[in-house]
Amino acid sequence: MTSLQKLGPSDLEVFPLALGGNVFGWSADEPTSFAVLDAYTAAGGNLIDTADAYSAWVEGNKGGESETIIGTWVKARGNRSDVLIATKVSQHPDYPGLSAANITAAADASLRRLGTDYIDLYYTHFDKPDVPVEEIIGALDALVRAGKVRYIAASNISAERLQASLDFSDREGLARYVALQPHYNLVSRDTYEGPLQDVAARAGLAALPYYSLAAGFLTGKYRPGTTVDSVRAGGAAKHLESERGQKVLTALDEIAAAHGVAVPSVALAWLATRPTVVAPIASARTVDQLPALLAAADLTLTEEETDRLTQAST
Repeated sequence: MTSLQKLGPSDLEVFPLALGGNVFGWSADEPTSFAVLDAYTAAGGNLIDTADAYSAWVEGNKGGESETIIGTWVKARGNRSDVLIATKVSQHPDYPGLSAANITAAADASLRRLGTDYIDLYYTHFDKPDVPVEEIIGALDALVRAGKVRYIAASNISAERLQASLDFSDREGLARYVALQPHYNLVSRDTYEGPLQDVAARAGLAALPYYSLAAGFLTGKYRPGTTVDSVRAGGAAKHLESERGQKVLTALDEIAAAHGVAVPSVALAWLATRPTVVAPIASARTVDQLPALLAAADLTLTEEETDRLTQAST
């Protein structure tokens, strides 16, 4: 049985792989999304990550499709107390930004779509530096005090703004970020490693990286001369052009073969060894894609294997 991990200073305990909900209502329709959610929770998974904007970029969608599917699934399964739902604010077309009024309205809209009266983990999706951290934290604290949100977190934020937010929370005794969702993986390390990771470590925040598999590149299915049928193929294939991408693939192939596991299992297992990382986020648009992701939770890399991947990706 895979052990749960404590999420930073919160009392939430999470499965060491979070399920990304960005594909629900996009490349996975409702029945397929239900099947993926069923398989993930049957394997012991309990943290479902979504956002109010998913998937507004799809023609005909308005945003909130992923939340609606998750809410319908939770109601059908009657399992709200068994799962942790994380969602985000700032990018929905009808609720853009991080003004106090918008945060309040967007949270209520998310709650309606999710069919629940509380959100376990509520992220600021993209920081808006034109809004004072005092206004953002004040609005989030009000949601926590109202019982609508259990814990708050941040994503796509600078080290300076994160530190300022934490300092304000501490000074005023308000709700404090417990987690951070950075863009972080074997071929994209520069955004997180350094000042942002340092702030997270000092504050005891849990990191839950998104794009953990580099839009699919780290699944190993993108190779020179191959064409992949995926809505994210363009974003993933660009890594093939870099020397780092090729070195990482070679190392992943050899380590995966040594363990008898799939390439994405190794990529996620490396991420789990990084300081502050508690649960990488990965999405599956079919049930068949899920076992390779779940296997990472029980895969322990040797120190030599971890160092080799770290060097290949430097």
